[in-house]
Amino acid sequence: MSQLNQLQDLMKTLRLTETAIHLPTLIREAEQKDASFTQFLLDVATYEQKRREEKLLEKRFKWATFPFFSTLEEYDLKEQKSLSSKKLNQLKDLTWMEQLYNIIFLGPPGVGKTHLSIGLGMEALNQGYKVIFTTMGDLIHVLKTEEITRKSKTRMKRIREADLVIIDDLMFMAMDKQEANMFFHLINDLYNQTSIILTSNKGPKEWGELLGDQAITTAILDRILHRVEIIHLNEDSWRMKHRKTIFGQ
Repeated sequence: MSQLNQLQDLMKTLRLTETAIHLPTLIREAEQKDASFTQFLLDVATYEQKRREEKLLEKRFKWATFPFFSTLEEYDLKEQKSLSSKKLNQLKDLTWMEQLYNIIFLGPPGVGKTHLSIGLGMEALNQGYKVIFTTMGDLIHVLKTEEITRKSKTRMKRIREADLVIIDDLMFMAMDKQEANMFFHLINDLYNQTSIILTSNKGPKEWGELLGDQAITTAILDRILHRVEIIHLNEDSWRMKHRKTIFGQ
């Protein structure tokens, strides 16, 4: 076995697998620029650190479970004049997350609520935060099966440990008392430790009729609205304005 192979095996034993694979290239580059031993070791350590950060980000993107990828740069403010570029930039700098603020995007279907939520989620991931995306329907299912399946238990653990939880289509479906109670306990767990983005086509004043219990509704609103920015997206649906037709012009 060559010295290179021995060194690669040792690095894998030390859990430096990424660097072990890339080692021949690192050695070749060091030889080409006549690097010192110190510089070579620095390059090796830097490469390992970079790959670990990239793999962690890849893992967090996977855990975030976005239904699709969208960035804030792709959001067309000309289509949604109710949101200014100044406000979008303030959202993008994520200061509100440091202050544990929540964001509620309100508006009819097709105005970009989910797009903005995912864009902010991707921005947060790239800045080192842990993010989870879920629809309200999926969240209720996972809450109800948390004590039954390992998958749901793991999912809820990640939700409770996230820095940002995005709940899409809040109030899209009515809840029974048990579901509303479970949802309250989750919001209570997240309160004062996690920022939440909610998208809904119904304002907070209408949530009571769908949650079905006024006391639970009040308790949920008390925690969500303590520190919140409510953003109304009032323009027409982007999908309707740009819908395709089988007929000619």
